[in-house]
Amino acid sequence: MDVRTPLARRTAHPFVFSVLYLPFGAIGGFLATVLGYKLKQAGLTTAEIGVLVTIALWPNVLKVIWAPIVDTTLSAKSWYLLGVVLLAGGLASIGLLPLGRSSLVYLAAAVLALNIVATILGMAADILMAHLTPPERKGRAGGWSQAGNVGGSSLGGALGLWLATHVSVPFAAIVVAATMIACATPLLFLPSESRDHRQASFTGSLRQVGIDVWAIARARAGLLALFVLVLPLGTGIASNFFAPIAGEWKASADIVALIAGVAAVAVGLAAVLGGYICDWMDRKTAYVAFGVIQALVAVGMALAPRTPEMFAMFGIAYAAATGLAFAGYAALTLETIGAGAAATKYNLLASVSNVPLLYVAAIEGPVQTRFSSAAMLLTEAGLAIAAAALFAIVVVATRRRPPSPALAG
Repeated sequence: MDVRTPLARRTAHPFVFSVLYLPFGAIGGFLATVLGYKLKQAGLTTAEIGVLVTIALWPNVLKVIWAPIVDTTLSAKSWYLLGVVLLAGGLASIGLLPLGRSSLVYLAAAVLALNIVATILGMAADILMAHLTPPERKGRAGGWSQAGNVGGSSLGGALGLWLATHVSVPFAAIVVAATMIACATPLLFLPSESRDHRQASFTGSLRQVGIDVWAIARARAGLLALFVLVLPLGTGIASNFFAPIAGEWKASADIVALIAGVAAVAVGLAAVLGGYICDWMDRKTAYVAFGVIQALVAVGMALAPRTPEMFAMFGIAYAAATGLAFAGYAALTLETIGAGAAATKYNLLASVSNVPLLYVAAIEGPVQTRFSSAAMLLTEAGLAIAAAALFAIVVVATRRRPPSPALAG
């Protein structure tokens, strides 16, 4: 496996990555919370809203296909600037689209395009984080990056929903878009990534990308990382449906927005804590443990009384568990990929990790519509606990055993 590390002079404080990843999370939070709430008000079912959630996830599953272009052409800083400008402009434009069943086709196209652009921005941040983080701080860098990612999702959703309900959807989209642009400021102070993995020709660089990726796939540690990331652990998918189902807990739009804001703080703190934990223990074990914690929170929410207070308590706890899980994912991914062609390797694992988001989202929307919100939460928890048990079995079954001592003659 390629474990080339960044040069000592090419380092950055882990906090920087919370800022760089914030737009990636904010776009998802805005689309899930603002569009989800407004479309539910327009009379769409949870299953119909779930179709948009699923469409939004597809670019994150397929992004490894275009990651080699980011690895082999422009600098990470250039890709980031291009991505954040297109993302902010696209979000400001989507605020002008009508929200209703008749506009689902247009909304689906816009959601797909925005999420493709978001993957490019995320890849640029991936490259900078992989090349500017020493091995002993990969957990902390992963934690801070996910504090920005998931915290940005909560902040984008909370700020966007409050502005959308108190002013207008277009105004909310413009404010969130302006915040995204501001997140490019750290690029002025960061060193550039190493380009040692690039060759003189484009085809040579692509060949080196392939070598780097194959180094992960042929190692047991890499295969175990790929396997655990495809399991339905720590997905956080249920939070995409919290805004549409808030009425069951008698939670108003203001309460939903307030909870999302508090959850942003909780998820950020949990992600940072999770990153430090991942620097203290085995990162695969930490990732699985965090997924089980989220499952237990989902069970508690399913069984709790339907009151605004319970919605707030479990919504914040679920967000914190998501922060832990995402920190575990980022730390494990950074540990596995090393440096080199970081965008392709990081997004290979990211694409794999988004597969469970895709199928869990496809399961939970119809389960909630046909049965209940409690059934949706219990389904998510059951999938996660079964996945944790399966991974433990695979680890034991593939563990290398010492050779048997030779029998005395």
